[in-house]
Parts: sequence; structure tokens; C-alpha cells
Amino acid sequence: MKSCADLPSILDAVSYALVALDLNCHVLYLNKSATRFLQSRGRAVADYIGHPSDSLLPLATPKAREAMAGPDFQKGEGRIVAKGKELFYEITPLMIDNKLAGSVVSLQRPERYEELACNLETYQNMARQLQTIFQASSDGIWVTDGNGVILDINKASERLNAIDRESLIGTNVRDLLDKGIVDDAVTLHVMRSKRQRTIIQYIQSTGKQLLVTGTPAFDDKGELFLVVLNERDITDLNELRENLEEARRAQAKVQEELDGLTMLEFEHGGVVAESKSMREVLTTCLRLSKLESTTILLLGDSGTGKGLLARFIHKSGPYKQKPFISVNCAALPESLFEAELFGYEKGAFTGAVEAGRIGLIELAGEGTLFLDEVGELAPASQAKLLKCLDEREYLPLGAGKPKLLRCNIIAATNRDLDAMVQAKRFRKDLLYRLNTFSVSIPPLRMRPEDLFELVTLILRECNKKYETNKRITSKLLDRLQQYDFPGNVRELKGLLRKAVVMANGEVIDDFIIELLQSDTSLEESQSRETLIEAVDAVERKMLTKARATCSGTREMASLLGVSQPTIVRKLKKHGISPPRSNSLSE
Repeated sequence: MKSCADLPSILDAVSYALVALDLNCHVLYLNKSATRFLQSRGRAVADYIGHPSDSLLPLATPKAREAMAGPDFQKGEGRIVAKGKELFYEITPLMIDNKLAGSVVSLQRPERYEELACNLETYQNMARQLQTIFQASSDGIWVTDGNGVILDINKASERLNAIDRESLIGTNVRDLLDKGIVDDAVTLHVMRSKRQRTIIQYIQSTGKQLLVTGTPAFDDKGELFLVVLNERDITDLNELRENLEEARRAQAKVQEELDGLTMLEFEHGGVVAESKSMREVLTTCLRLSKLESTTILLLGDSGTGKGLLARFIHKSGPYKQKPFISVNCAALPESLFEAELFGYEKGAFTGAVEAGRIGLIELAGEGTLFLDEVGELAPASQAKLLKCLDEREYLPLGAGKPKLLRCNIIAATNRDLDAMVQAKRFRKDLLYRLNTFSVSIPPLRMRPEDLFELVTLILRECNKKYETNKRITSKLLDRLQQYDFPGNVRELKGLLRKAVVMANGEVIDDFIIELLQSDTSLEESQSRETLIEAVDAVERKMLTKARATCSGTREMASLLGVSQPTIVRKLKKHGISPPRSNSLSE
């Protein structure tokens, strides 16, 4: 540089606009870049030189005036950097002979600052770090602008959604929704609510479930300018949750096994409980078995296994080593009920055993007394049983001192006791006493899930007993599941036992199917009978059976509970001859 005259040329070479102001904020100088900027907008430089800068720099002029009045600019120190509507501007002090002579305003477009910043090593390192973090995340990340246009997608998201990043950048998320690439767009939720939102997305192309969180970002004016999406694959989490749930179920099953509810124990006792209803029954019975001095009533159709369940309750309780005494109330005559149940002392009645006899209650001790078919008890026997249960003591025949009732009582019946109470055939107070804890056993037709295990168990027992190797196929099992089994488990046992003994060959399917068909045919033929025909058939059968065991019509009348003339008339009606030792006129 040869002289200061070259200074304008130097300033004109600067790429950004320079405006020099005096102490009164009048324009002193505009370099070439500033001149071009004014000319591009149809303005003349002469309009500004020597004039106040307020119209040229409406935002920077007040700040320059304020700065020049301050102590920093007076010393030639300090600067002001701010952003205008279109340009960034920087205000610095103008010093001449070490005195403040004004200020210099330099203006630059934002792109230039970004360009310069991008070339800085620190910026490049920071950008590289951020990109590395963005791509290294195991969670998927999407970045969209405030309008939902996709700005960037990381590699994890490409993998989770089976998409191509390059083909989607610049696309609006609404288009992805319309094309079915995603079933929901959290960006749209964030744009509407201006708040963080979380949804679960199902990605059809990969079959994955993603937990997607959208977070809004706002600029200085509070306007939404970015939405950042974070995706996390919860498919594995769901599998983990299912595995955890399975583990919990397994733990519960182990606990059941510890409590005695394993299938091995059930089968060992002859009880099968694959169905939910039967498992609930056994769970209830197991809970009741832990009680002391209790009375339990088992209800269920004939053949459902009430006796077996009673033994299960006894064996599961704390007194399983104590006696289990079973009494069939239907087979116990009313005259012998008190003597059999309570026992009697020496000489209590004519014909009594000379040394007396211990009653069944006393034999049960601290164990269990099972009263099967309790609905068949005579009214007088019901009253005696009720008194014993209420007072927890009983008086043997001929004794002067009562004995304590120490055993648990389990009663069972296939009768509708409520209906019997209504018909005055069963004591209401006894029903209430027995019904403290009741368990209803579902019939076999209501628990088809148990059929396979029952058949397997019964066949194994029969094959072992009869030294055979009989088996069935799945075809027969399907047929058995369609059969009602009016006799329940007892009927199934009889059916299989008969097939094991009588059927030829190892596979017994056809033999059992024939038996089922014959039973069905009989039922159908019986269902077509009229009431009169059915009554006549029963009469004929009972008369024939009584004739074979009785010596005369009077004895037949006594056995069947009708008068002797009625027997004579019925024999004539059905064409049955009277017993040989008598005539119809007797």
C-alpha cells in the first residue's frame, strides 16, 4: 500500500457491506458491497451520504447511537452483534487519533456466517460427533420440520421400518400415512397439540411394534420448527413380558403342585382335572380339606365321582393318616341306622351282639365319616343325624353317657335337596347344617377336556388288571366327546372295561362305537314310547321280578307296596301267571 488513498479500494474488496457513521449517526461512507445492495433495491448512494442513517439502518442506528454514548466505545472497545430482518450486523467503534469519531456497521447474510462456520474445525468436529451419535443410536430417530417434512432418518430407523432414508427425505409424513407405510404418525399429533406425544405403531413390513415418542422444538418466537421422533422396538419387550407371564404361570403351577394340585397326584387318586371347572372344584376341595371339624356337602349327578372326591379331601387334609369310613345311606335300613352309626352297648336290644358294638362315628375317630346318598335317609334318621351334628356328640344305644363327635363329616347326594325340602321329604334344618360348605361336581358332558385323561387312566388300569394291551384312536375320542354320558364317569368305566374284556384285537374303537349306537337306539326307541306304554313296561318288569322271588300274590303285594287284589288285577292285565304255589283266587 503506497498511501491512504488506497484505503477505499481495500474496503471495496471486502465481501460484506460496510457503513461508516459519524458521532451523530450520519452516513460517512458506503463500500462497494453496500452500494450494490442499495442499487439492487433501486436506491442511490447520494440519498444516504451525509444524511442520518435511520432510514438506511433502522435497527442498527439506535444501537449505534446508544453504544457511542457508552464508556466502552469511548475507549475504542466493545462491539454489538445482532440480527436484523434479513442480515446480521456488527457495530464497532471508529477511532481517529485515539478518539471516537463514529462507528462502523458491517452487514452480512446469514448464509455467509453458516458457510464460514462450516469451515471451522470445531464446527466440523461437533457436526461429526452429532452425526455419529445420531447414526449409532439403537433407537430409531426421525427429524421433521414444523410442517412434517422429513429432514433426516438414522440407520436404526431404516432397519426397524424397512425403509430407504434417501427416498423419504423431503417427503411429508402425511404421504407415508396415505401409502400405508405407517399406521399412525406421531408427528401430526405433535403438530396439533404442540406437546410431546407417545403412540404405539405397528409396522406391517417388518411385523414389529414400535413405541414412538414425538418431541417438539420451538424457535425464539415460540413457533414449532422441528419435531424429533424416537422409536423403540417393543416387540422383544412384549415377548419378554409374555415369557415373564409364562414364568409366573409356571410358578403358580409349581405352587399348585406344592399344595397337592398336580396331575400326578390326581391320577394317583383316580381324579382327573384337565378342565377349568374341575380344577376349580379340586382347588375348593383342597382349601376345605385344611379346615378342622367341618361339614362338607358334595353335589353331583350319579357317577361323577363324589366318593372319589371325598377320599381326595380326606387324603389332602391334616388327618390323612386317620380312618376314612364310608356309609351308603341308601343301603342302611332305618331300623339299623342309629345302631350302625352310633353303636350300642351290651344288651341294648334283643339280638344285639353280647359285647356291644362300636359305631361308625367312633370308628372314624379323628378322621372322616363319608355319608354317601344322604338324600335317601328316612325322616327319623335325618332328625338323629341333625342332633348329632348340631351338638357334636351322640349317644350309643343303651349308653348313659354321650360321646364326642370328633370326625369331619362329608355328605354326598345326587338328589335335588332343595326340591326334596319343598316336597317335605328332607329336613330344611339338616340341609342348612350339611350345606355349610358345598361343592358341585360338573357332569362329564360339561367337561370334555377331561375325557382323554380319564380314558387313558381307565385303560391303563384295565390293561394292568386283565393283562391286555387294548387301546383307542383319536377317532373314537371324537365320538366319545359327542356322547352325553348320562352315567358319567361310572358309565365310561363300565364301557371301557367291557370293551377291554370282550373286544377282539388291540384297537377297541369299533366295539365301543357299536355299544354307543345300541344305547342310542334304545334311548331313541324309549323316547318314542307313550307314557302309558312306559308305565306298562315298568309294571310288567316289576311284576315279573317279584313273581320270581315271592311265593304268593300276598307276598308280592307286600314287596311292591300295593294291595293283593291290585297284584291279581295287574297279573291278569299283563298275562302273567301267579306264583305256582298259589292261585289267582287267594
